[in-house]
Amino acid sequence: MLGKKKQQKPRRPTGHFDTLVSSRTTVEGDVKFSGGLHVDGRIKGKVVAEEGSDAVLRISEVGEVTGDIVAPHVIINGTVNGDVYASDHLELAEKAAINGNVYYNLIEMAMGATVNGNLVHQREPVGLLTKDRPQHSAAAIRSDDAVEEVLEDGGKSE
Repeated sequence: MLGKKKQQKPRRPTGHFDTLVSSRTTVEGDVKFSGGLHVDGRIKGKVVAEEGSDAVLRISEVGEVTGDIVAPHVIINGTVNGDVYASDHLELAEKAAINGNVYYNLIEMAMGATVNGNLVHQREPVGLLTKDRPQHSAAAIRSDDAVEEVLEDGGKSE
């Protein structure tokens, strides 16, 4: 109708990558970036996007990261040995292999992608590997307490 605006999906950044880690390169140590980072090689350390940026990390099918990843947009088609924190969008392509937990807001997962860990949905932005790191075990404890209360109440009413 006239006068009404269509609600648009949030746009994720497209294919501009400022930094390339080539297939013949191994980076040892933490990497902090903004913009786009494309990994064909290996990174042994944390990969952290600049806080507040709209950064994109893409790991190709020959790329490998051994360490935690924190970025708003993450596209994985290679190997990650560590936890992944994607505050906006996470795409796991068919050759993605993650050995660690995955914390995400929106996720796309192709047939063939593997995650050896937990998938945890979060709506709030993910903190930069500090004290505000998600504690999914606390939710499990609360759930157990609630079940015990229901069982105890049920036992008392009989």
